[in-house]
Amino acid sequence: MFAARDFERPQTDSVKENGTGPYVVVSDCADRDYTVITVRCKDRPKLLFDIVFALTDMQYVVFHGTVIAGLNEAYQEYYIRHVDGFPISSEAERQRVAECLQAAIERRASEGLELELCTDDRFGLLSEITRILRENGLNIKRAEISTKDGKVKDSFLVTDVSGNPVDPKIVHLIQQQVGNTELLVRGKLNVPQKFPQETPRSFLFGSFFKCRSFQNFGLVKSHS
Repeated sequence: MFAARDFERPQTDSVKENGTGPYVVVSDCADRDYTVITVRCKDRPKLLFDIVFALTDMQYVVFHGTVIAGLNEAYQEYYIRHVDGFPISSEAERQRVAECLQAAIERRASEGLELELCTDDRFGLLSEITRILRENGLNIKRAEISTKDGKVKDSFLVTDVSGNPVDPKIVHLIQQQVGNTELLVRGKLNVPQKFPQETPRSFLFGSFFKCRSFQNFGLVKSHS
């Protein structure tokens, strides 16, 4: 990922403390000879995995860290060094790391896809459509239900169960079950990106992380 210069993209204001984008800071811990990575952003599934994967891909070793999640916001702090044993030494490298981590955080995040159901009202319609969405592996993030003069106009903002963009093949399958003319897609259907898989890989950990599933981390206390 780092070799592919994943951090090179149009500049935005998303590396900042205020706003909707992730807040990423790369700073020095001179007395301990570490570089400190501080991340604060919206919490989501696999956030820890994506950040650690990106650091490992850039050839950094994680020695200590703190991971806290709550109220839909995540705070993560990592003490790292390069595989050569040295911390980050230049402002240019700090900026590259910050932008690459920002890209790793934003790439998997998805606000969702809006599906709109327009049809005649009937008993059990809402439970039927929510069942179909659930059975096809979709998570409903927001719904607006409207019925007027015997007509239903329901809107659903959906992602997959991990919070990732919805596969167009799944949408087409649901449309076949519900009816193409009744279920409309509001917005653009994107081909899902291929994300790093949680398969065996040599992550570069120092003394902090142990061999545990990333999904088991809730709160990890920092170690000195």
